[in-house]
Amino acid sequence: MKAEIDFEQAESLGISRQAFDEVLDIIGRQPTIDELSTLLAMWESNGKQQSLYGWLRGQHHIVHRDEYLYSGNADHKAIREPKVKECQSIAEELCHNSSFLIPHFTLPSFPTGMLLYMVGNVSSEFADSEYARRCLHLVGEPMAAAGSEEDCQYIELILGSLQSAAMLEASHRVGEGGLYCSLLQFAAPRGFDILVPREVRLDAFLFGEEPGRYLAILPESQDDAFLLKLTEAQLNCCFLGRTTQDRILVDGFDFGPVKRYLAPPRH
Repeated sequence: MKAEIDFEQAESLGISRQAFDEVLDIIGRQPTIDELSTLLAMWESNGKQQSLYGWLRGQHHIVHRDEYLYSGNADHKAIREPKVKECQSIAEELCHNSSFLIPHFTLPSFPTGMLLYMVGNVSSEFADSEYARRCLHLVGEPMAAAGSEEDCQYIELILGSLQSAAMLEASHRVGEGGLYCSLLQFAAPRGFDILVPREVRLDAFLFGEEPGRYLAILPESQDDAFLLKLTEAQLNCCFLGRTTQDRILVDGFDFGPVKRYLAPPRH
């Protein structure tokens, strides 16, 4: 991690005492130059008429809380939603594709029973994804990000500060292959037991690749503090479930052992 800077260094860059103190309140420690630059750039472009802290506390990043679930493309309604058992076959097909094949791990990375969250939006978009291309044989338009790259930087800043404060074990951006493949990469060789929100399509939730979403893993003892900090930061989150010994369950259906999705070990 890059070195943190104190007020004297920040002042030499033209940062006021008030702005620097507000940054300390936001991330809970002295910032790095990258963190300070991210927050100040957001403030410069969106909220300079008020204090940095006042703007960030009042600014909903990504989307408004009452809009974090939405229906996605109307064309999706013509595509039959797979059952959870069918999603297990989709997951195998995606993970056995060479570009998603998960490296074989030999040592546990996290204990069992750790809490898993997704930070960011929950949506029904899946048209421009590997799932749509490989399994539905659809070619969609490039997906418009629900939030800008600045929003992603903000989420990474907050999650990074929570990890530095030992509220969070680790975080991981949801990328190619959607939440399922990203979660497998994140937790392996541990498994996971997750539930899908009833308001969203099962395949979109598991395999959609809409940007601006992050996985977070934390001990149960930090759950309340984690949720409080996300509320203060005005970030949406969705509880997924917990890490397991070595099996994967989705809505109670057994997707099998983690080793089913791993590349063979190298000799």
